[in-house]
Amino acid sequence: MTLLEKIQSRTARIGVIGLGYVGLPLVIEFCRAGFHVTGFDIDEKKIASLSQWESYIRHIDLSSVRKEIEGRFNATADFSKLAAMDCIIVCVPTPLSKNREPDMRFVFDTARTIAQYLCREQLIVLESTTYPGTTDQDVREILEAGGLIAGRDFHLAFSPEREDPNNKDFGLGSIPKVVGGLTPACLDAATAMYGAIVKRTVPVSSPRVAEAAKLLENIYRSVNIALVNELKMLFDRMGIDIWEVIEAARTKPFGFQAFHPGPGLGGHCIPIDPFYLTWKAREFDFHTRFIELAGEINTAMPDYVVLKVMKALNAVGKHLQGSRVLILGLAYKENVDDDRESPSYRLMEKLEELGAEVSFNDPCIPVIRPSREYARFAGRRSQPIDGTHDLILIATAHAEYRDIDFAALNVPIVDTRNVLREKSPLFFKA
Repeated sequence: MTLLEKIQSRTARIGVIGLGYVGLPLVIEFCRAGFHVTGFDIDEKKIASLSQWESYIRHIDLSSVRKEIEGRFNATADFSKLAAMDCIIVCVPTPLSKNREPDMRFVFDTARTIAQYLCREQLIVLESTTYPGTTDQDVREILEAGGLIAGRDFHLAFSPEREDPNNKDFGLGSIPKVVGGLTPACLDAATAMYGAIVKRTVPVSSPRVAEAAKLLENIYRSVNIALVNELKMLFDRMGIDIWEVIEAARTKPFGFQAFHPGPGLGGHCIPIDPFYLTWKAREFDFHTRFIELAGEINTAMPDYVVLKVMKALNAVGKHLQGSRVLILGLAYKENVDDDRESPSYRLMEKLEELGAEVSFNDPCIPVIRPSREYARFAGRRSQPIDGTHDLILIATAHAEYRDIDFAALNVPIVDTRNVLREKSPLFFKA
C-alpha cells in the first residue's frame, strides 16, 4: 500500500515531535480523524502527564477528548519508535540566541534523530517557524546523510503552524494550512495528510514559499504593532488616548485593520520570527530596515512602561526603589497560560534592577515555570490582588481583571492593556 493510500484509509501512523502548544492540538485532531498517533517529547514530565490524561496546557482539556482519542494515542520519549511512523511532523521551538540570531539547535538535533531512523516512503514535515531554505537545504542535508534521498526515497515538506492559543473563533481545523513540498509527490503526500484534519489546504510551489509566508504573516503584525506603539507614545505627549483613536479609526469599513499597543511583544512568533528573515537577508547582502526598526520600537516598550511606573509613584510621593509592585498577568496574551517571551518578565527584571520589590498575579499561571532566559524567577507564586502594594501594573488583559474594582484598592494603577475604562487620579495609561 502506498503512503497516499495509507493516509486516505487512515492507516498511516502519525508521529508528532514536540508536544507543546502546536504539537498537542495536532495529536488530538489526527486522532479524531481516525489515525493512530504517537507523540514524541524529551520532557518526561509531559509524557507522564499525558499517560494520566492530565493536560499541562490550560485551554486544552484532555479529559473532554479522552473518549475520542483513547486507544489511538500514546506518548513516548523513545525516539527509536520513529522508524515505525509513516508521517513525522516536527513541532519544536525555534528561539533566538542572545545575539538575536536563529537558534536552530532544536530543529537540527531533531532532524539528526529522525535521520537515525529514517525509512523509505516516510513523510517528514517541519512546522517550526524558520527562515526560507531551512527545509530544502539544511534539514534535507541532515536527513540525506544516511544515504536516502529526499523526493526520491522519502517525502519532505514544510507547513507552518498557525496556532493561536485559546482562539474561540479559529481552531486548527478551520485555519487554512499552507503546504510546500520538495517535489510534487512530496506536496501531494503532505496535502493529503493535512487535508484529513483541516477544511482547506493551500499548496504552494516550494517549502521556501511556505516558510516565507509564515514570516510575512508575523512580520506584518510586528510592524503594525510597532506603529501603534510608537503612536501611543506620541499621542500620550499630545494628551490623546490611543485606544480611543483606534476605536474611532476601526469604524472605517475598508482600508484599516486595528492593531493594539502593549508593554512589549510576547508569544512564540512575533517577537522572534521577523529576526529569522533579518538574519537570512544578510546572506543576500540585504538590510531589512523596516523589520529592524519595528523590532527596536517593540523591544523598547518595557522601558516606556517602567518610566510610566516611576511617574505614577512620583504622583503619590513615592520612589520606585523600595516600592512593592504587583504585575497583573504573566501570560503574553489574555486568558491563556502561555508565557513564552512574555514582556512581563522583562518588566519584572527592569523593575527589580531599579530596586523595586516585584510580585505577580496571574489566574492562568499559579507558579512560574523554569525557562531558559528567566530561570531565576522559577518557583515564584501568584499573589493575591489587594491594596498592600504601592502600585499595580496591568500587563495582561485577563478576563478576571475586568471585574475588579481597582478604585477601591486606593493605589496607583498603571494600565498597559486598556482594562481600566473609568477615570481616576490614581489611574495611568501606559
